Amino acid sequence: MESVYIHIPFCKKICSYCDFCKVIYYGPWITQYLNSLVKEINERYTGELIRTLYIGGGTPSALDTKDLKYLFDILGKFNFSSDLEFTFECNLDDITEELLILLKDHNVNRLSIGIESFNEDKLKFMNRNHSFEQAKDKMKLIRKLGFNNVNIDLIYGIPNETLKDLKKDLDLILKLEPEHISTYSLIVEDNTMIGINGVLPIKEELDASMYEYICDKLDLKKYNHYEVSNFALKNYECKHNLTYWNNEEYYGFGVGAHGYIHGVRYENTRSLTNYIKGKYVLKEEVLSKEDKMYNELMLGFRKMEGINLKKFFIKYDINMQEAFNLKQLLKDEELIVKDEFIYINPEYIYVMNEILIKII
Repeated sequence: MESVYIHIPFCKKICSYCDFCKVIYYGPWITQYLNSLVKEINERYTGELIRTLYIGGGTPSALDTKDLKYLFDILGKFNFSSDLEFTFECNLDDITEELLILLKDHNVNRLSIGIESFNEDKLKFMNRNHSFEQAKDKMKLIRKLGFNNVNIDLIYGIPNETLKDLKKDLDLILKLEPEHISTYSLIVEDNTMIGINGVLPIKEELDASMYEYICDKLDLKKYNHYEVSNFALKNYECKHNLTYWNNEEYYGFGVGAHGYIHGVRYENTRSLTNYIKGKYVLKEEVLSKEDKMYNELMLGFRKMEGINLKKFFIKYDINMQEAFNLKQLLKDEELIVKDEFIYINPEYIYVMNEILIKII
């Protein structure tokens, strides 16, 4: 394991669409939570050299200075590589000079900012509130303090959103000049405010048009479309997330976190009470060779370059074309083999789930 994910569940307010493990910020819980986090790390971590660290949420930037310093003290338990990629998720409202200096002093070198949109109607729908001018000022501060690897999240496919609305959002995000952009079509999950209120997704034809526009626009602006939802300037692909898509093992710490260590995938409890009591794990699954190969396929085909056939053979001692029935998909050019890689034809990437279903 060369990667660590740490989940901070606390939020100052809850976004209407969010299905991640989260709770409303309450100061007395935070020290208890961090105390339990220390114990979980001590139980699981066995001293490997860590090359990527991602602190997500929830809203990690919601923690105050005292709690952030405690969190960074906890991180001292890890054996970090000198070229560590250290990502920290922030909300725009939380970004201050004090916060950025603290992050910089503790070797954070990549920021991920959940902007999502600048459209007032979309922001109201998502239970968020910020402006482009605010984002522009925060980005100036971020650059002034020496951060040169920034991701911005964009959500599209909001009910009543038009293609024109999306174009304006994307243009404004591009004006901020981030090194990385993550784009997500709205998914209406059951246990969210919008799910409970019966919100319906937009028509698939419009969603597809929006996705196609994003891909074309970001290609024009020299962003590499390296994963189905992610775009990066050259050499700014997220190393941590590539750990997931390459089906490599990683630690997941914190309430609601997932991990994959020693051939076992595990999911931590989503109950803050249980987590604080030390009841970390909700479920574990020991993976068979077949499970691992299926995961390799489902995760690897998310990458635009696809799956390295040579590495697949080294991992599983079987050719991928023998392990799965791919002949018809290759004949129909839904899958393509080139330079030792097999990948989904970019013309079909929007319907990749249908292709995966055909294989499985």
